[in-house]
This record gives sequence, C-alpha cells and structure tokens, in this order.
Amino acid sequence: MNVPRSLSARIAVGLAAGVALGLLIGERASFLDVFADGYVKLLQMTVLPYVTVSIIGGLGALNPSQARTLGKRVGLVLLLVWGVALAAVFLFPVMFPPAQNASFFSTTLLQEREPFDFLNLYIPTNPFNSLANNIVPAVVLFSIVVGAGLMAVPKKARLLEVLGVASEAIARATTFVVALTPIGVFAIGAVVAGTLSLEDLARLQVYLISYVGMSLLLSLWVLPGLVATLTPIPYRDLMTRSRDALVMAFMTTSLFAVLPLLTEQAKALVRQHGGLDASGEAATDVVVPASFNFPHAGKLLTLSFLLFAAWFADIRVPPTEYPKLAGTGLLVMFGNVNAAVPFLLDLFRIPADTFRLFITSAVVNARFGTLLAAVHTLTVAVLGTCAVAGTLTIDRRKLARFAIVTALLTVAVVGGTRLLLQFALNRPYEKGALLSSMRMLRDRGTARLFRNGEAVAPLPAATSILERVRSRGILRVGYLDDSLPYAFFNTQGELVGFDVEMALQLARDIGVSLELAPVDRSIFEAGLDSSVCDLVMSGVAVTVDRATRLAFSTSYLDETVSFVVRDHLAAAFSDWSSVRAMRNLRVGVPNAPYFIRKVRAEIPNAEIVPLDRIDDMFRPHDPPVDAFVMTAERGSAYTLLHPEYSVAVPKPRPLRVPLAYVIAGRDLAMTSMLNTWIEQKRKDSTIDELFAHWILGQDSVAKKPRWSVLDNVLGWQVQ
Repeated sequence: MNVPRSLSARIAVGLAAGVALGLLIGERASFLDVFADGYVKLLQMTVLPYVTVSIIGGLGALNPSQARTLGKRVGLVLLLVWGVALAAVFLFPVMFPPAQNASFFSTTLLQEREPFDFLNLYIPTNPFNSLANNIVPAVVLFSIVVGAGLMAVPKKARLLEVLGVASEAIARATTFVVALTPIGVFAIGAVVAGTLSLEDLARLQVYLISYVGMSLLLSLWVLPGLVATLTPIPYRDLMTRSRDALVMAFMTTSLFAVLPLLTEQAKALVRQHGGLDASGEAATDVVVPASFNFPHAGKLLTLSFLLFAAWFADIRVPPTEYPKLAGTGLLVMFGNVNAAVPFLLDLFRIPADTFRLFITSAVVNARFGTLLAAVHTLTVAVLGTCAVAGTLTIDRRKLARFAIVTALLTVAVVGGTRLLLQFALNRPYEKGALLSSMRMLRDRGTARLFRNGEAVAPLPAATSILERVRSRGILRVGYLDDSLPYAFFNTQGELVGFDVEMALQLARDIGVSLELAPVDRSIFEAGLDSSVCDLVMSGVAVTVDRATRLAFSTSYLDETVSFVVRDHLAAAFSDWSSVRAMRNLRVGVPNAPYFIRKVRAEIPNAEIVPLDRIDDMFRPHDPPVDAFVMTAERGSAYTLLHPEYSVAVPKPRPLRVPLAYVIAGRDLAMTSMLNTWIEQKRKDSTIDELFAHWILGQDSVAKKPRWSVLDNVLGWQVQ
C-alpha cells in the first residue's frame, strides 16, 4: 500500500477518515471536540510572536525610502483586491430566489448594540496586555511603530540578527505543529460530520450555496488568476506551492495558523520566478502579517449576508445603495464581524432577528471564508512584493484572456446557482405551520375543554375559591383565545400554549382535574365573576388600572414592549428618538388605558388607534396604521403567521410589562397558594422550560437523533 507523502495528501486522508468516522458514529463523535479545539489552539500558539518579530524585523531592515514605496505600491494592490471582493458581493442578489421568513422571539432583540471602540482595538496602551488578550490590530500597530523607529537606528544590525534567529525558531516550531495537521483535521472532520444538524443546513441552504460558490470562484480562480496575469508566476505553480497552507486554513478556520507558511510560500514563489533581493524579502515579512490588520476578502464577502438578509426579509436594497454598503462595510470590517453585521443590519433597516441566521451560517461559511482570506493574504503578499521589486507586468493579451475566462466562470457560477436554488432547493414558507402545529412540551394530564359558544355551567358560590376547588375536585381556568403563544388552538384543534401547560401542571400539583373555559376581555373592565372560573391563565398583563378591579398573583414572566411593523421599518422603530421624530405617525395600541397613556407619554405626536383584539392588527386599516404596540415575546409569535412583519424593540430603556394570573373573588387563600406555586415553578425550572419551548421556539419540532451509519443503517443503537 502506498502511503501518501505530501502534507496535503495526508491532510486529505485525515479529513476523509474523520468524515467517515463522523458519519459512522454520529453524535458520539463529539468526544473528539477537545482534540479539535486543542489542535487549533496549538496552531495559534506561535502566531502573535511571529507577527511581532516579523513586522519589527521586516520594517527595521528597510530604509525610509523603501518603506514609502512599500506603503504606496502595496496600498494600490490592496485596493485592487478589495474592489474584486466587493464586486463579487454585489452579484449575490442575482442568485437569490424570492422568499419570506420570520423567527421566534430571541433575547438578542433586547440587547443594546455594543459601540465600536476603535481606540482600544488599534492603539495598545499596554502592548503586553494586547499580546496576552489576542488583540491583533493593537499588536500589529505596536510592531509597526517599533519597526518604523528601528529603520533610523544606526546600529540595528545586531538586533536584526537576533530577530532573524527568533523568527527562524518560531518558524521551526510552527513546522512541528503543522506536521500534526492530519491528526487535527481528522478530529475536526469527525466532529463536524457527526454533529452538524441537517436541519440547520436546510434553513440556510440559499445563502450557504451562494456563499460557497462565490468564495470558491474567488479563491480558486479570480485572485490566483490575477496574480498569474500581473506577474511571471504561473497559476499552477501558485496553487501547487500554496496547497498545503490553503487546506490547513480551510480545515482549521484560522488564518493566524497559516501566516508563517503563507509568508514563506510567497517568498519562495517570487524568488523562483522573479528574483528576490533583501528589500523584497523584507517587504514580504511586513506585508503578510500587516495585511491581517486590514479587512481581507473573506471579511468583505461577509457583506453579502446583508443582501441575503434583505432578500430573506423581503426588503429591497437598490443598487443605488451599493456604494453606501461598500464604503460603510469596508470601514466597519476593520473591527469584529459579529459587531459589524448588526450595525449594518440596523443601518440598512433590515430586521435584526436575521443576525441569528448569520451566526448559524458561520458553521459552514467560516471554512470557505478562511480559505478566501488565506488566498487574499497570499495574493497581496505576492503582488505587493512584485510591486516593490518592480516585476509587475501588464500584458494586454493576458489581461483579455483573464477577463474572458473570469466573465464566463462568473456567469456559470451565478447562473448555475440561481437555477439550482430556484428549481431544486427553494422551499415555501413553513414557519406559520410550524407554530400552529406545536404540541405540549410534556404530558401533564388532560383537561375538559369548553369552546366559544358552548354552554358552561356557572360555578357555585363559595366563601373561598380555594375551598371550592378542593371540594369539587376541579379547577376551572379561563382562557383568552387570542393570546398566542400563551393560549391558542393548534391545527389539531387542541388548546395549547405556555399558560395552558402551566394550568395543567397546577391542576396536577394540587391533585384536581382541570376545566378550560373561554372568557371575554370585558373582565378587565368589569372584574372577574367568580361564577365564571377560578383563575384566568392567558398571558394577562398587569397594570395599575386593572389591579383596581382584579386580583393578580405574583408575576411569573416579564414581557418587553415593542412595535410590530413592516419588515423594512424595523430599524426605524428600534430607537425612541427616531420614532419621536416621525411625522403623521399612526400607532395601533391595545385598547387598555395603561397602554394608551404609556404610548402617548413616549410619542406624544402620534395618533393612537385603539384595537380590541390582536388579530385586528393584521387587517387592512383606512387610513393605514404605521406600527402596532405589542410585547416582543408574543409579537414574535404573530410574525411567524405574518412574515411580512418584524418586531422592533425601541432603545434605550426598553419598557417592561409583568404577566400574572387573575384570581376570582380576590381570594386570599388562593392568592397565597398560587404565589407559592409560581415561586416553586421558578425554582424547579418549569417556567424556564416552557419559556424556551413556547416563546423561544426550542423543541418546537421533535428532535430526531443525528443520522449515522451505526444507528440508521446497521441498527446497532449503541449507547
């Protein structure tokens, strides 16, 4: 048997073996996660020392004239590569078929966007702290400043010699770690293949396929082809020599880990095909680590998510907005991607809840993005070094051939992806059906259900509601039929929801059977007649004016006041100041004195439109209503049924509303018992479980075990 000798071949074997193991044993492969993480951390161990030593030594070896030439010429190369990446971003909408979507409530709706702290990110008041905390931009700036200072030092030869020795030692250490790559990618491949949910992939298939296709086009042809067109380095030589580093970058999702390899490969390529003197070698030592401080093509391709999110939310970003996206996106991508994307979503008025899709997509896209980042770094290093050395060439024939091939491949990728998504993978919107088909999280018993219009016998008078429940052996709970997700009828005709399940649990805990009877919202004005029911458990908001007529239990949940608006208005309604600045604003508000007063106090210039039922919000209004006031928790559930709407929580100072249960007859014994029970349900996590299920949508579909050969083909069912 022939054992593959090249590193890339051994990596391929390790990856194939890992994927095979993951498919064989499924989720059991998660035990290898510690080895996968350990390998990536081991690779990153030498990166920051390498960055520091390389930049200081590389810049220090130059004279001021060489440094100016380097900055000017490499800057032009960087602008060229950025232009290519941004052009690719703007092709994404051509690949997307039409669609609508929405999502369950997420606590991210309540989070304030963290401001960008450019000073702390780039200016190291304590460089040792920046090194210890992996603040790469600050480390790079520190190294550049020290390297620039070293350029003018007369007796720098000795220090440069020491830095050269240190750089060689770090390179040797990196080489040792790189030799472990087949083992590392074996663990990574097994974990990903064994644990990645197929359902997660299905949700994001449109963006994943588009992103993968475009990133491969840039990584495997456009950027390498640009190098082959402008330099004497053939395309095949470039890809062959960099193959190992690119495979490592793809598998580890760490650009850090391959910086030393990319530097050496760039030097070797230029040395082999164009000659490399001392100044050229110093330029490469500076360009590769310093380029990490600037947005690479992988980061810029992330801007395509803004266009995907707009498509996903049925929002149109016109081409006239593309210059704004390019300029702002380039600026914010100097920082952290996870901070930049929410900022851009807000800027372009795209629903903030789509950010969760971005986090999910990173499971797959991070690998292709890192591959593109590595190709970008190699491209800038080679073109920058050749620009400094004066070996860049402009051959019209080569440029024409490159342009024609690029155009044909782009049409093939964009057109092929569009056809694939439109005819094979595009699925109808199903979230509304998902919500309507939700079932109880646990079996908590059964209840006798009375529906609207059915005769319900009045309850006997009693001195104590609690004593009446005990003597009858029956607890009657009232519900409001438009209280999604607290009480609603699913597609099977069952009354389900957060408070329905809480009512079943309460009846079980006190040892009685349960009746569920409809009640009218008029109880909020007239009070709760004790002959109708014992309690009302249906997501009732506590207000002071209601408390003058009703007895409430202690609060079991807090909701957050929000606006439910058309998707394209979500960003505008996410800030109180922008809402107050709107003119001729008409706002639909629940027909309750507290909510009407509160909205008038916050936005006094708005016209208030009282609404008796939540369903009225989604019916046509003449004149139209711009926004509806609803809590974010239940508003998110309604947007699943009406995906053209989004939830916007205005900031700062989100308004909270407590939910509680209404107790008939203001019965003190019943109130005391119920308050104790609610506290117990907090302690035993019942409320947390039901919140996760009914509000956050967790386990809204029964989770199936991850497919594996061991379980689904061989039927071993090994535990």
